[in-house]
Amino acid sequence: MTEDLQQCLLPFLEKDVKNVVLILKDIAEVDNAAAEFLVKVQQSFYDNSASFVICELTPAVEKSLEDSGLLELMNVTPTESEAWDIVHLEEVEREMLGDDL
Repeated sequence: MTEDLQQCLLPFLEKDVKNVVLILKDIAEVDNAAAEFLVKVQQSFYDNSASFVICELTPAVEKSLEDSGLLELMNVTPTESEAWDIVHLEEVEREMLGDDL
C-alpha cells in the first residue's frame, strides 16, 4: 500500500499547485506502515512549501492512528471543507513569511 501511495502522492510535488487534501472516508483500516508513510509524505509536502491535509477519517482509522501515536503528527480535519480552509491558511502564511516556513 505504501508504494501505491508514494506513486500517487509524491508526483504532486512537481506540479504548480502542490497542495493535497486526502479524503479517507472510505478507508476502513490503516496499518502502521501506511500511517508512518503518510506522516513522511506530509513532511515532504511541508518541506517543499506545499500543504498535505487528511480529512474525513473513519472512527476506526482515527482510533488506530491515535493508538499508534501518529494522529498527533498529522494535519487532520473532520471535513473536506475544513481541510481546504487549512490549505488556504497555509498558503497565506507561506506568502506572508516567504521561505521562512
